[in-house]
Order: sequence, then C-alpha cells, then structure tokens
Amino acid sequence: MGGPARAAAQRAAEAAAEATPARPAMGRSPSSAPFSARLWPEPAPGIAPGLGPRFGPERGPKPEAAGAAARLIRRPAGNAGAALAAAAEALAPHRGVEFFALETRGILTRCRSRRVPFQWTINPYRGCEFGCQYCYARYAHEFLELRRPADFERKIFAKRQAAEHLRRELRQVRPGESIAIGTATDPYQPAERQFGVTRSLWEVLAGARGLRLGLVTKSALVVRDLDLLARVAAANRLVIRLTITTADCALARRLEPRAPRPDLRLHALRRLRAAGLVAGVMCAPVLPGITDSEENLAPLMAAAQDAGAAFFSAGGLFLQPAAAAQFLPFLEQRFPRLAAAYRRQFAASPYLPAAYRQRLAARVAKLAARIGLPLHPPAEAATPPAAAAQLRLWA
Repeated sequence: MGGPARAAAQRAAEAAAEATPARPAMGRSPSSAPFSARLWPEPAPGIAPGLGPRFGPERGPKPEAAGAAARLIRRPAGNAGAALAAAAEALAPHRGVEFFALETRGILTRCRSRRVPFQWTINPYRGCEFGCQYCYARYAHEFLELRRPADFERKIFAKRQAAEHLRRELRQVRPGESIAIGTATDPYQPAERQFGVTRSLWEVLAGARGLRLGLVTKSALVVRDLDLLARVAAANRLVIRLTITTADCALARRLEPRAPRPDLRLHALRRLRAAGLVAGVMCAPVLPGITDSEENLAPLMAAAQDAGAAFFSAGGLFLQPAAAAQFLPFLEQRFPRLAAAYRRQFAASPYLPAAYRQRLAARVAKLAARIGLPLHPPAEAATPPAAAAQLRLWA
C-alpha cells in the first residue's frame, strides 16, 4: 500500500478501532494560488493518582471541587463511553483547557479493518489541544456524548493506569502483528508534559522484543523521549512519522492553531534521525486548493530532506461529519472562495474522489523523485537483527 493510501486508510480505521477496545482479561503560502479544478474534479450530484508516572494526589483537585460538581457530565450516560466520561475525575484546568482522568478497560485497541496495515492502536489521550481545523479524530468525542466542536480540544481525557494495562495486554499481541500509536489523538500534545502517559507506555515497550511499532505525532516534544525511543528501536521495528502539512508557518498557524510550528517539528525530525531512528514526514491531510500545490509541497519536501527525513508520505483530506462541523465554517471565514466546492465535495462522502487522489499521488511522486526523497520507510534489512528476523515492514 502506497504512502497516500496508507495515510488515508490509517485515518479511516479509527472509527472501528476506537469502538473496539481490548478486554482487560487479555515556503510561501499557497492560499492565493488558483484553485486546481484538474486536481479536484467537480463531483457528481491537580492530578489524580494512577494516570502515569507523574500523577499524585497532592496535585489533584481540591476536596471542595470533588463530587458531582467535579464531574464532566451530570446526566445519565446513554452509552459506555459517555458513562466513563461522566465518571471521569476532574483535574486541575490549565490554559483554559479542562482535564479529566478517564478510567478505561484497557489501552490496546484491536483494529479489525483490512484497509490498514496494523492490528492494534494505542491512544494515551482522548481529545487533543492542538485544535487542528481539519482533524478527522473529532468524531471520537461523540462516543463520550461531547458534540460541540470545541469540546475535542478543550476537554482532554488522560487514561488511567495506561502502563499497567499495556504490560498485561501485550500478551495478546501475536508475532507479526503491529501497534500504531497516536492514530486518533496526538500522544505528545501539551497534556503529555503534565501527565506523562505516553512516556509511561514507552517504558513498558522498552522491555519488549520483536514488535512492529508506528508513532504519529506533530509535536516536537517527542525528542524528550529519545532515550526510550532508542531502547525500543534497538529490539523492535519502530517507524516515527512527524505530521507536517506545510512549511509555511503562517499558514500552519491558521490550520493548526496550537500545534508546534513546522520548523520546530523539522528540528525534532533532525534530532530523531541523528539518534539513528527511522523517522520521516507525513504530509496529511493535504487540503485541495490550500496545501496541494507544488509551491507548498516542494518546499516542505526540501525541508524534510534537509532535516534528514528517511521518507516522505502524503494523503488527502478525510472529512467526517464531526470534522466538517469545525472545518467548513473555518473555510467560510478564512478561505471563502473554496467553501462551496468543499461543501459539494463532502456532502455525500468523507473521501476525496479517486481521480484527485491519483493525481495527488503522482504529483508527490514526481516531486519526491526530483528532490531525492523515498516515499516509504527504509527496507526492513535496516532494522535491528532481533526484529528483522521475524517481521515485515510496518506501513
């Protein structure tokens, strides 16, 4: 499966993945560029104990804030996810964001879709502070009965006992299966500085052998865990994808208002590669008429190559209704000339047309060949012998 198709499939699988939890028993701005009809053809009609290594009762909510007033949702829940959210313990808010300690049955989620190249996913958090306007994962909060678009980035749930769950549940992972980390929310979003859930998971995985692991993040915080990532990669197949949609910092700030700047992500990529890790850039989602031009893609590819990227992949926008509720009004305000075309295109399907995806793939391949960037991670022969003896390439 090629890079763009893989990225789209990875995004499409999340609805199935999040709904099937493991059981505990087991350059220049392109905004002024003309809209490309050829690429996008007109469609037919205080911290609670137990969350992670840095959580302790001394930083938790004050006693007077406990009880019903400290609950996120007070009405009876209509489903299991909403019930968990209703029982989530309120933690100390920060920067206008509310945090909650979420009890879960486990941390590994089985992904049964045949469209993706991994069998398991891990998401240390629910919700993401980065507030990316296009984020497909906003649907995940609907399982918690949180349907306002702002809830996804302003009500963040950190999963309790994540490391303990993972230590037990890794017994379910069979040889040759793979685990994707960060497919629904960013594992290195700002909450990670406070809660350390992601780091606690790497501490468990550092003792594993022969696993296929994939990490997706758009945060420079990933370099904090270079020591653990190197230990994990010494005995497992680890591929790290830094998501960067544009090298234009001003455009990125519009699209991803609270994510680290692209140059900071590229600096993180440089450090990951200097540490000998397999890391590259994933340009996803590519937005028609906004980031799909050669003027946007070529500078990003050149910057990725300069930072030592091992590969570069790209995938088109995947716009589910929950994401459209945020993204389409944003387009009306910031890119009004594109809004009507987007509304027509995504009225019937969350996917872009196959013709557009094929042309985008061809454009990316042409630019990558010109710049000298591989479209896939290096062959498995470059992985540690202990892992390469058993495994095929993840992704």
